[in-house]
Amino acid sequence: MKSYIVGNWKMNFSVGESSVYLHKLQQKIRAFRSVEVIVAPSLVALQPLSLQVDRKKLRLAAQSANPHDFGAYTGEVSFTQLRGLVDYCIIGHSERRQLFHASDKDIRASVAAALRNQITPILCIGETETEHTFGETHDVVRDQLLGGLSEVSTEDISKVIIAYEPIWAISTTTGAHLASPDEIADIAKFIRRTLTETYGKEAGENIPVLYGGSVNPSNAGAYLTVPGINGLLVGGASLVADQFAEIIETAKKVQD
Repeated sequence: MKSYIVGNWKMNFSVGESSVYLHKLQQKIRAFRSVEVIVAPSLVALQPLSLQVDRKKLRLAAQSANPHDFGAYTGEVSFTQLRGLVDYCIIGHSERRQLFHASDKDIRASVAAALRNQITPILCIGETETEHTFGETHDVVRDQLLGGLSEVSTEDISKVIIAYEPIWAISTTTGAHLASPDEIADIAKFIRRTLTETYGKEAGENIPVLYGGSVNPSNAGAYLTVPGINGLLVGGASLVADQFAEIIETAKKVQD
């Protein structure tokens, strides 16, 4: 199965800086059939970068979008408007859930809107440190997974990517600590079992499941070899071209 390496730039880089970074990254990486490289710039940079991107080497993603196709939603951008600019969209990221109060209703509507507009949703799920400590991880992951996919048909489920990103392991979280490969393997297995029970064996086996949480060049190899994991959602390390390129090269070596 193909590996996916997703770089979430969050609210970093101006339009000019984004262009310079993309040029530098594209010089550093090669095109790999076995590895899909995806970068998610800020919204203002998407249009100019869509003219610059070498789609043989990488694809663009949005960090979020409004599920309504059009209407009186001042300051928002719809999936319909992003169609043709991006191939992917990150949906339900923990920062959207926590800082901007994205509800389960918003997230499942966004997943449906992405699919409706031929954009692949990268659905993020993950528990807080408190939920992790009290043994509620499986319950939270199941609720977020099935909630986010509740409007997705059996025919469309193959077009979805799942990203498990435990909030307690994200480097920007106070007191964050690394998730162990065994912990990640357990959740990946649980996600696939839940998908199998809901959508069938093929979905459970073939839907890409990514891991995100303080990923860097030194631990990427260990995370990429976790059973059931097909790629990485990278935050801070994706802002440094050398580090991100190293993670991409690691993914290629793991695939080989």
